[in-house]
Amino acid sequence: VQLVESGGGLVQAGGSLRLSCAASGFTFGDYATGWFRQAPGKEREGIACVSRGGYYTHYRAAVKGRFTVSTDNAKNTVYLQMNSLKPEDTAVYSCAAQRTTGWSCNYTMHYWGKGTLVTVSS
Repeated sequence: VQLVESGGGLVQAGGSLRLSCAASGFTFGDYATGWFRQAPGKEREGIACVSRGGYYTHYRAAVKGRFTVSTDNAKNTVYLQMNSLKPEDTAVYSCAAQRTTGWSCNYTMHYWGKGTLVTVSS
């Protein structure tokens, strides 16, 4: 099982980035997926998740309305579109996957990527 994130980098406040997470080694359609972040000196937090099939999404209040999570099952990839970025969004962003038979999502995950750094300058 492998989850590999890409798309991180340095961006100015107000800018946008799109993160990608390529999955391999498991049946992508059997898993819900999500994005987490860990800022320096803080605990990791789940910020967005999407059900298998992409039918249901959930966002934490801090990113709702600015971030969008989506999946491309044909490419076994989950994306996080981040708009209106703020300096407080600076963190290492990781994707994760949860094996489930349901059609919703939550932040209890089974597999994790290593993360990609997003830095937002003021």
